[in-house]
Amino acid sequence: MPVFKLTIEYDGTTFSGWQEQPGQRTIQGVLKKALTTILRHPVMLQGASRTDAGVHAIGQTASFHTNIDVEPQRLVKGLSALCRPGVAVVNAEIVHDEFNARFAAQGKHYKYQILNRSAASPLIGSVSWHVPRLLDLKLMQEAANLMVGTHDFNGFRAADCGRENTVRTLTHVGVERTDKDVIVITVKGTAFLKYMVRIISGTLVEIGLKKLPVDTPEKVFASKDRSLAGQTAPARGLTLIKVYYK
Repeated sequence: MPVFKLTIEYDGTTFSGWQEQPGQRTIQGVLKKALTTILRHPVMLQGASRTDAGVHAIGQTASFHTNIDVEPQRLVKGLSALCRPGVAVVNAEIVHDEFNARFAAQGKHYKYQILNRSAASPLIGSVSWHVPRLLDLKLMQEAANLMVGTHDFNGFRAADCGRENTVRTLTHVGVERTDKDVIVITVKGTAFLKYMVRIISGTLVEIGLKKLPVDTPEKVFASKDRSLAGQTAPARGLTLIKVYYK
């Protein structure tokens, strides 16, 4: 059976995350319902990243099998029409039969957006974390550099994260002011733990506010102690930008 790979964009504000859950409105649930309508058979939809409730994406990917002969462009139009508002399928393509969006992923790119000014914003409030106090960008950048490489991120994960292996490799952690009032944290890596990017972002913000020392990442890596890291940043500021494949 042909395997389709979808590239998906969504505003996670009103969704209970990616993962399908009984009685909850989720990205996966909405897409599966739309696919069943178009293909006239149930599908198993595998997402590359199980984003949390409130998290957004412009480059989420998912895969599924079907024995129905359907043009990729028809899928793009049909799914986007059935899933709006909030979800859009921006690309569909037929890939090799063994492809699995989750297990074939080689890495992911996330962006965390911070509105750094005294007044909140009615325009980007749903896609950013409002931090009214001025952040020290240089301190955040210095701490971000300490996170690049292979480390034990046990202290940068949720308490209920079930992964046994907590060693992860980050290829890039950047902090830049993209606008007078907007700071963006960019994180790229091969794999991530639950809440890992949000805890990294929360830690960098507390360093930028001078609530934590700049060498906090090194202390957390050495101790594996979650209490030494910063808070878990709100979900609304996080966006999955891209999933990388060979």
